[in-house]
Amino acid sequence: MGLRARPVLSERASTYDGVGVTLTQQVGSAGFRGYERSVFLGHGSSRWDFASTEILRWGVKTRSGFSVESGEASGAGLGHPVVAGDRYWLVAHLGPLRIHEPVQVIAVVDEPDRKGFAYGTLEGHPVRGEEAFLVDRRTDGSVWLTIRSLTRPSTGLWGAAYPLALLAQRLYRRRYFRSLSERNS
Repeated sequence: MGLRARPVLSERASTYDGVGVTLTQQVGSAGFRGYERSVFLGHGSSRWDFASTEILRWGVKTRSGFSVESGEASGAGLGHPVVAGDRYWLVAHLGPLRIHEPVQVIAVVDEPDRKGFAYGTLEGHPVRGEEAFLVDRRTDGSVWLTIRSLTRPSTGLWGAAYPLALLAQRLYRRRYFRSLSERNS
C-alpha cells in the first residue's frame, strides 16, 4: 500500500463557510467557538508606526514563535508583506514539534488608522475557521491590537486533538498580544 502525496497549497479547499466574518464586529456563529479581545499596545505615533508596519509584515505571527512559509506565494515571513489571496504555511514551533498550518489570507486592511489581515484555514489545518489581527489608532493616539477568531474542530486526526488546539490557541494569543507591545519593540 503506497502513501498518498499531500496536496500542495493551491489544491487545498477552504474548511469553513462565511469567509470574512472576523473583519466585522460580530464573531458569533452557529457551531463555531468565537473569540474577540482588544489590548492596549501603547500611545503615540512611534507606537502606531511600529505596530502598523509589523502587522502587515507578519510580525504578529513571527514575533510570537511562528515561521511563515510561502508555498506557491511570492514570499512570506519576516519582512514580507501579507498579501490577500496568497496561501501560506504557518509553522507553529512547539518544542521539537513543527506543526504546519495551511491558510489563505482572505483580506488585508490598510486604512489610515486601521491595519491588519484575516486568514482562513485550508484542508489539513488543526482547526477550521478564521482569524483576524487588527491594529487600530484611536482619536486619543492610543494603539490597540484586536484579535478575532472563529474555530471549530477539524476533521480526521486533528479533530481528536481539538482540546489541545484550544490550549495552544490560548498560549499563542498571549504571545500575539505581547509581540507588538512597547516592551517588545
